[in-house]
Amino acid sequence: MKAIVVYLSTSGNTKAMAEAIGNGIESKNVDVQVISFYDVKLDELKEAEAIAVGSSTFYYKMLLPMEKFMDETLVASNPQGKIGAAFGSYGWSGEAPILIAEKMREMGMTVMDPVLRILHKPTDKDLQECKRLGIDIAEKVKHKGTKAE
Repeated sequence: MKAIVVYLSTSGNTKAMAEAIGNGIESKNVDVQVISFYDVKLDELKEAEAIAVGSSTFYYKMLLPMEKFMDETLVASNPQGKIGAAFGSYGWSGEAPILIAEKMREMGMTVMDPVLRILHKPTDKDLQECKRLGIDIAEKVKHKGTKAE
């Protein structure tokens, strides 16, 4: 059982969210890799049962490199049927996580609720919410694993 948390963070806020989600997943004894989208490899995405993707919002959209990652690399990993989660921080409008979730659904992924959107720097309470999402992802991965056996 494996999950991967991929992020693109301009100010460190989305990275902090990614790390908290990863901590939640790890707390339930599911292997997790938290990684910048610049460093992620196609095979790592293919091996994961769950893929969480986070991006900051810039001019009402996800960051352009993340959009390219979603349209090319994530699609190439054949994510249909995998568990997906979307998150991100924002300073003004916060659309990126919603757009990520929409793209995941279009790819046939099962997207977890909530889609996490956090204004500016995450507070301790926000990070607990991120960790909770990670725990929920891990539980879903474990449940999916027992159903497949």
